[in-house]
Amino acid sequence: MTAAHAPNVPPVPGVLAAELTWTGERFAPDVLVEVGTDGRIVRVLRGERPPAGRAVTRLPRRALLPGFVDAHSHAFQRGLRGRGESFPAGAGSFWTWREEMYALVEGLDAAALHDLSLRAFREMRAAGITAVGEFHYLHHENPERADFRFDEVVLAAAAAAPIRIVLLQAYYETGGPGQPLAGGQRRFACASPQQYWRQMDHLAGRLGADGTQTLGAVAHSLRAAPPETVAALHREARRRGLVFHLHLEEQRREIEEIEAAYGRRPMALLLDELAVGPELTAVHCTHTSAADLARFAATGANACLCPLTEANLGDGLPALDAAPGLHLCLGTDSNARISMAEEARWLEYGQRLAGERRGALRDANGRVAPVLMAAATRGGARALGLPAGDLVPGHWADFALLDLDHPSLARADAGTLAAAFLFGAGNAAVTASAVAGRWDAPPA
Repeated sequence: MTAAHAPNVPPVPGVLAAELTWTGERFAPDVLVEVGTDGRIVRVLRGERPPAGRAVTRLPRRALLPGFVDAHSHAFQRGLRGRGESFPAGAGSFWTWREEMYALVEGLDAAALHDLSLRAFREMRAAGITAVGEFHYLHHENPERADFRFDEVVLAAAAAAPIRIVLLQAYYETGGPGQPLAGGQRRFACASPQQYWRQMDHLAGRLGADGTQTLGAVAHSLRAAPPETVAALHREARRRGLVFHLHLEEQRREIEEIEAAYGRRPMALLLDELAVGPELTAVHCTHTSAADLARFAATGANACLCPLTEANLGDGLPALDAAPGLHLCLGTDSNARISMAEEARWLEYGQRLAGERRGALRDANGRVAPVLMAAATRGGARALGLPAGDLVPGHWADFALLDLDHPSLARADAGTLAAAFLFGAGNAAVTASAVAGRWDAPPA
């Protein structure tokens, strides 16, 4: 459904006057958000009259909030939904799931990849996700020619959705420490850092002109690139002003292999060899030691958790209580289920189950909802280097709308709405979303 035909979809530019608006700490009434012709927020007014001469779109029984920011996605893995969920040989693991993923990889062509990516991105928009960090390592349709054709396929799917995308272009050199790539992994290959940066330069010239497409640098993992290469990629990413992401310590076997090859656990190796700062995001940190996680938090870097995928794969739970102040963000990862409300919910629930206590992730006032909302919005924007995730002047006008009349939110008021949505509702309560002020209702 397009904006022209969608109910309750505000025009651009203009002033939005929702019944309730997220302030970064709570939902509040009498907040006006002005959107400019450039698709950015001009100003936010609280308890004031609308600016003279500006069209005001009133949104009764709607709550306005920043669009969710999905900091870690593999869109093609949408094709695994429902697969790999039978275990005739006994209990499975991440490693048996990975074989199913490789089988999918080997059968994809450009058309199939575009279809899967578009489906994933459209589901994100319907869930109120307006920006995605697409951690992209499936590069080649023809690995013999190293054609990198799939990179632009993903960008095209994001434009068609449409969704704001940071293409987190992944460097992938080895199948494990000192091991060659094999089978489907050959579609991930980067022959050298020089080839990788040439392709990054090429992609920089292929991005959409409306500002909704940007790039970030990635080393897939310390299994897929040796430490000296990861360090060199990170230095160049910092020189270029790019964010830098990598998978880290998701699996115990991964840690054992890295420690055997390089004498240190992956997180310790990262912290020893890289000048880590806010530009870096480590994805998962599931089995990171308490001491290493605290050391990582002190750098100002980000940890991206993907609770639904980590649960689906049986990864385990990180010890977040070891690193208070850690900058958290959320990702949908394998896209087995696309819902930022559920990712946020299980971020907290996982810690409750691990620690046998409630309110594991709480702010100074003892509230959980603002912490989870921050991870789902401004935390992801921080990790992706985006001026988004907050309703403040100069940020992109990326929004989601909640239906206050949805049964799952019945009897919620300004004080309870955030917690009611995160713990008791989900995608069905999202009625529309906007990227750069351009609205689309959820697909029918």
